[in-house]
Amino acid sequence: MSTGLTLRIVPPGLYARRAHVLVERSYLVHRRAALSLVSGFFEPLFFLLSLGFGFGQLVTSVDAPGGPVDYATYVAPALLAASAMNGAVFESTFNVFFKFKYAKTYDAVLATPMGPVDIALGEAMWCLARGGLYSVGFLAVMAVLGLVSTPWALLVVPAALLVALGFAAVGMAATTFMRTWHDFDLVLLAVTPMFLFSTTFFPLSVYPGPFQEVVRWTPLYHAIELVRSLAAGNLHVGLLVHALYFVALTVVGLVVAARRIGRLLLT
Repeated sequence: MSTGLTLRIVPPGLYARRAHVLVERSYLVHRRAALSLVSGFFEPLFFLLSLGFGFGQLVTSVDAPGGPVDYATYVAPALLAASAMNGAVFESTFNVFFKFKYAKTYDAVLATPMGPVDIALGEAMWCLARGGLYSVGFLAVMAVLGLVSTPWALLVVPAALLVALGFAAVGMAATTFMRTWHDFDLVLLAVTPMFLFSTTFFPLSVYPGPFQEVVRWTPLYHAIELVRSLAAGNLHVGLLVHALYFVALTVVGLVVAARRIGRLLLT
Protein backbone atom coordinates (compact mmCIF):
# COMPACT_ATOMS: atom_id res chain seq x y z
CA MET A 1 0.00 0.00 0.00
CA SER A 2 1.45 3.39 -0.97
CA THR A 3 2.15 6.08 1.61
CA GLY A 4 -0.42 8.38 0.03
CA LEU A 5 -3.19 5.80 0.22
CA THR A 6 -2.22 4.95 3.81
CA LEU A 7 -2.51 8.58 4.84
CA ARG A 8 -5.95 8.82 3.23
CA ILE A 9 -7.24 5.82 5.19
CA VAL A 10 -5.52 6.74 8.46
CA PRO A 11 -4.95 10.51 8.95
CA PRO A 12 -1.44 11.56 10.08
CA GLY A 13 -2.73 12.71 13.48
CA LEU A 14 -3.90 9.19 14.29
CA TYR A 15 -1.02 7.17 12.87
CA ALA A 16 2.66 8.14 12.78
CA ARG A 17 4.03 4.72 11.77
CA ARG A 18 5.93 4.47 15.07
CA ALA A 19 4.15 1.54 16.72
CA HIS A 20 7.49 -0.24 17.03
CA VAL A 21 8.55 2.34 19.63
CA LEU A 22 5.85 1.07 21.99
CA VAL A 23 7.10 -2.50 21.45
CA GLU A 24 10.62 -1.37 22.32
CA ARG A 25 9.31 0.29 25.48
CA SER A 26 7.50 -2.89 26.57
CA TYR A 27 10.66 -4.92 25.96
CA LEU A 28 12.74 -2.57 28.11
CA VAL A 29 10.16 -2.73 30.92
CA HIS A 30 9.88 -6.53 30.89
CA ARG A 31 13.64 -7.01 30.59
CA ARG A 32 13.86 -6.36 34.32
CA ALA A 33 10.89 -8.62 35.08
CA ALA A 34 11.57 -11.60 32.85
CA LEU A 35 10.10 -14.06 35.37
CA SER A 36 6.64 -12.48 35.13
CA LEU A 37 6.93 -12.60 31.34
CA VAL A 38 7.67 -16.33 31.11
CA SER A 39 5.43 -17.41 33.99
CA GLY A 40 2.45 -17.75 31.65
CA PHE A 41 4.28 -20.55 29.84
CA PHE A 42 4.18 -22.89 32.82
CA GLU A 43 0.41 -23.06 33.36
CA PRO A 44 -0.39 -25.01 30.14
CA LEU A 45 2.74 -27.10 30.72
CA PHE A 46 1.45 -28.19 34.13
CA PHE A 47 -1.95 -28.99 32.58
CA LEU A 48 -0.20 -31.11 29.95
CA LEU A 49 1.82 -33.04 32.51
CA SER A 50 -1.06 -33.56 34.95
CA LEU A 51 -3.98 -34.16 32.62
CA GLY A 52 -2.31 -35.14 29.35
CA PHE A 53 -0.01 -37.74 30.85
CA GLY A 54 -1.75 -38.31 34.20
CA PHE A 55 -5.43 -38.48 33.27
CA GLY A 56 -4.36 -39.73 29.84
CA GLN A 57 -3.40 -43.06 31.40
CA LEU A 58 -7.13 -43.72 31.80
CA VAL A 59 -7.98 -42.85 28.18
CA THR A 60 -7.04 -45.22 25.37
CA SER A 61 -7.55 -42.86 22.41
CA VAL A 62 -9.49 -39.77 21.35
CA ASP A 63 -10.89 -38.85 17.92
CA ALA A 64 -8.88 -35.98 16.44
CA PRO A 65 -8.25 -34.47 13.00
CA GLY A 66 -6.43 -37.14 11.03
CA GLY A 67 -7.65 -40.04 13.17
CA PRO A 68 -7.58 -41.31 16.77
CA VAL A 69 -4.62 -40.27 18.90
CA ASP A 70 -3.55 -40.76 22.49
CA TYR A 71 -4.88 -38.27 25.01
CA ALA A 72 -1.62 -36.32 25.50
CA THR A 73 -1.31 -35.78 21.73
CA TYR A 74 -4.94 -34.62 21.67
CA VAL A 75 -4.61 -32.15 24.55
CA ALA A 76 -1.18 -30.65 23.77
CA PRO A 77 -2.12 -28.55 20.67
CA ALA A 78 -5.22 -27.26 22.47
CA LEU A 79 -3.11 -26.14 25.42
CA LEU A 80 -0.74 -24.41 23.00
CA ALA A 81 -3.67 -22.47 21.52
CA ALA A 82 -4.95 -21.68 25.02
CA SER A 83 -1.45 -20.49 25.97
CA ALA A 84 -1.45 -18.05 23.05
CA MET A 85 -4.89 -16.84 24.14
CA ASN A 86 -3.97 -16.39 27.80
CA GLY A 87 -0.75 -14.53 27.05
CA ALA A 88 -2.49 -12.14 24.68
CA VAL A 89 -5.61 -11.58 26.76
CA PHE A 90 -3.90 -10.86 30.07
CA GLU A 91 -1.31 -8.59 28.43
CA SER A 92 -3.94 -6.65 26.51
CA THR A 93 -6.38 -6.29 29.41
CA PHE A 94 -4.79 -6.00 32.86
CA ASN A 95 -1.52 -4.43 31.71
CA VAL A 96 -3.16 -2.11 29.17
CA PHE A 97 -5.73 -0.99 31.77
CA PHE A 98 -2.96 -0.12 34.25
CA LYS A 99 -1.09 1.90 31.61
CA PHE A 100 -4.33 3.55 30.55
CA LYS A 101 -5.86 4.47 33.91
CA TYR A 102 -3.01 4.71 36.41
CA ALA A 103 0.42 4.98 34.79
CA LYS A 104 -0.97 7.42 32.20
CA THR A 105 1.41 5.91 29.69
CA TYR A 106 -0.81 6.62 26.73
CA ASP A 107 -1.30 10.26 27.72
CA ALA A 108 2.48 10.60 27.54
CA VAL A 109 2.62 8.72 24.25
CA LEU A 110 -0.01 10.96 22.69
CA ALA A 111 2.06 14.00 23.70
CA THR A 112 4.60 12.78 21.14
CA PRO A 113 4.04 12.57 17.37
CA MET A 114 2.50 9.10 17.91
CA GLY A 115 -1.27 8.62 17.60
CA PRO A 116 -4.00 6.22 18.86
CA VAL A 117 -3.43 3.82 15.96
CA ASP A 118 0.26 3.59 16.92
CA ILE A 119 -0.79 2.67 20.46
CA ALA A 120 -3.26 0.01 19.31
CA LEU A 121 -0.79 -1.51 16.85
CA GLY A 122 2.15 -1.28 19.27
CA GLU A 123 0.32 -3.04 22.09
CA ALA A 124 -1.02 -5.69 19.69
CA MET A 125 2.50 -6.32 18.37
CA TRP A 126 3.83 -6.72 21.91
CA CYS A 127 1.03 -9.19 22.74
CA LEU A 128 1.93 -10.97 19.51
CA ALA A 129 5.55 -11.27 20.64
CA ARG A 130 4.48 -12.60 24.04
CA GLY A 131 2.07 -15.12 22.50
CA GLY A 132 4.75 -16.18 20.02
CA LEU A 133 7.23 -16.74 22.84
CA TYR A 134 4.82 -19.06 24.63
CA SER A 135 3.93 -20.90 21.41
CA VAL A 136 7.52 -21.59 20.35
CA GLY A 137 8.42 -22.74 23.85
CA PHE A 138 5.42 -25.02 24.14
CA LEU A 139 6.00 -26.51 20.66
CA ALA A 140 9.58 -27.29 21.69
CA VAL A 141 8.27 -29.07 24.81
CA MET A 142 5.82 -31.05 22.65
CA ALA A 143 8.68 -32.11 20.38
CA VAL A 144 10.80 -33.21 23.35
CA LEU A 145 7.90 -35.24 24.78
CA GLY A 146 7.35 -36.97 21.43
CA LEU A 147 4.00 -35.28 20.72
CA VAL A 148 5.05 -33.92 17.29
CA SER A 149 4.92 -36.41 14.43
CA THR A 150 5.02 -34.25 11.29
CA PRO A 151 7.06 -31.29 9.97
CA TRP A 152 3.73 -29.56 9.23
CA ALA A 153 3.53 -28.94 12.97
CA LEU A 154 5.88 -25.97 12.42
CA LEU A 155 2.86 -24.18 10.95
CA VAL A 156 1.48 -24.15 14.46
CA VAL A 157 3.71 -21.17 15.28
CA PRO A 158 2.28 -18.70 12.70
CA ALA A 159 -1.20 -20.01 13.51
CA ALA A 160 -0.65 -19.33 17.20
CA LEU A 161 0.64 -15.84 16.36
CA LEU A 162 -2.58 -15.15 14.46
CA VAL A 163 -4.59 -16.44 17.41
CA ALA A 164 -2.64 -14.23 19.82
CA LEU A 165 -3.12 -11.20 17.58
CA GLY A 166 -6.87 -11.73 17.38
CA PHE A 167 -7.30 -12.13 21.14
CA ALA A 168 -4.99 -9.16 21.81
CA ALA A 169 -6.97 -6.87 19.52
CA VAL A 170 -10.31 -7.84 21.05
CA GLY A 171 -8.91 -7.72 24.58
CA MET A 172 -7.54 -4.22 24.06
CA ALA A 173 -10.83 -3.02 22.57
CA ALA A 174 -12.73 -4.45 25.55
CA THR A 175 -10.31 -2.82 28.00
CA THR A 176 -11.16 0.64 26.70
CA PHE A 177 -14.69 0.07 28.05
CA MET A 178 -13.50 -1.02 31.52
CA ARG A 179 -14.09 1.43 34.36
CA THR A 180 -12.65 -0.31 37.45
CA TRP A 181 -10.71 -3.46 38.31
CA HIS A 182 -14.04 -5.12 39.21
CA ASP A 183 -14.96 -5.11 35.51
CA PHE A 184 -12.16 -7.59 34.88
CA ASP A 185 -14.29 -10.30 36.45
CA LEU A 186 -16.00 -10.28 33.05
CA VAL A 187 -12.68 -11.14 31.39
CA LEU A 188 -12.23 -14.18 33.63
CA LEU A 189 -15.89 -15.05 33.10
CA ALA A 190 -15.24 -15.20 29.35
CA VAL A 191 -11.79 -16.79 29.32
CA THR A 192 -12.24 -19.56 31.92
CA PRO A 193 -15.32 -21.27 30.36
CA MET A 194 -13.70 -21.03 26.92
CA PHE A 195 -10.60 -22.73 28.28
CA LEU A 196 -12.61 -25.53 29.86
CA PHE A 197 -15.25 -26.19 27.20
CA SER A 198 -13.81 -25.22 23.77
CA THR A 199 -12.73 -28.84 23.10
CA THR A 200 -9.52 -28.27 25.05
CA PHE A 201 -9.90 -31.48 27.03
CA PHE A 202 -12.86 -33.26 25.41
CA PRO A 203 -14.12 -33.71 21.82
CA LEU A 204 -17.07 -31.62 20.70
CA SER A 205 -19.17 -34.77 20.32
CA VAL A 206 -19.46 -35.29 24.11
CA TYR A 207 -21.63 -32.15 24.47
CA PRO A 208 -25.41 -31.94 23.83
CA GLY A 209 -26.40 -30.63 20.37
CA PRO A 210 -27.37 -27.03 21.32
CA PHE A 211 -24.22 -26.65 23.44
CA GLN A 212 -22.10 -27.78 20.50
CA GLU A 213 -23.42 -24.84 18.47
CA VAL A 214 -22.47 -22.42 21.27
CA VAL A 215 -18.96 -23.87 21.43
CA ARG A 216 -18.53 -23.58 17.64
CA TRP A 217 -18.91 -19.79 17.89
CA THR A 218 -16.24 -19.30 20.54
CA PRO A 219 -12.84 -17.95 19.41
CA LEU A 220 -10.85 -20.56 21.29
CA TYR A 221 -12.71 -23.38 19.51
CA HIS A 222 -11.55 -22.00 16.15
CA ALA A 223 -8.03 -21.56 17.52
CA ILE A 224 -7.89 -25.13 18.78
CA GLU A 225 -9.30 -26.58 15.57
CA LEU A 226 -6.70 -24.65 13.57
CA VAL A 227 -3.72 -25.55 15.76
CA ARG A 228 -4.79 -29.17 16.35
CA SER A 229 -5.19 -29.84 12.62
CA LEU A 230 -1.81 -28.28 11.78
CA ALA A 231 -0.10 -30.20 14.58
CA ALA A 232 -1.50 -33.42 13.11
CA GLY A 233 -0.51 -32.46 9.56
CA ASN A 234 -4.19 -32.56 8.55
CA LEU A 235 -4.29 -29.65 6.09
CA HIS A 236 -7.60 -28.85 4.40
CA VAL A 237 -9.52 -25.87 3.01
CA GLY A 238 -11.63 -25.60 6.16
CA LEU A 239 -8.60 -24.25 8.02
CA LEU A 240 -8.98 -21.02 6.07
CA VAL A 241 -12.31 -20.43 7.80
CA HIS A 242 -10.65 -20.60 11.20
CA ALA A 243 -7.83 -18.30 10.01
CA LEU A 244 -10.27 -15.77 8.53
CA TYR A 245 -12.20 -15.81 11.80
CA PHE A 246 -9.12 -14.42 13.56
CA VAL A 247 -8.32 -11.98 10.77
CA ALA A 248 -11.81 -10.53 11.26
CA LEU A 249 -11.34 -10.41 15.06
CA THR A 250 -8.03 -8.60 14.60
CA VAL A 251 -9.38 -5.96 12.24
CA VAL A 252 -12.49 -5.25 14.30
CA GLY A 253 -10.57 -5.22 17.57
CA LEU A 254 -7.85 -2.85 16.35
CA VAL A 255 -10.33 -0.43 14.77
CA VAL A 256 -12.47 -0.28 17.93
CA ALA A 257 -9.42 0.03 20.21
CA ALA A 258 -7.84 2.85 18.17
CA ARG A 259 -11.10 4.79 17.99
CA ARG A 260 -11.83 4.37 21.69
CA ILE A 261 -8.30 5.44 22.72
CA GLY A 262 -8.54 8.49 20.47
CA ARG A 263 -11.99 9.40 21.79
CA LEU A 264 -11.06 8.96 25.45
CA LEU A 265 -7.68 10.70 25.37
CA LEU A 266 -7.89 13.23 22.56
CA THR A 267 -11.37 14.70 23.05
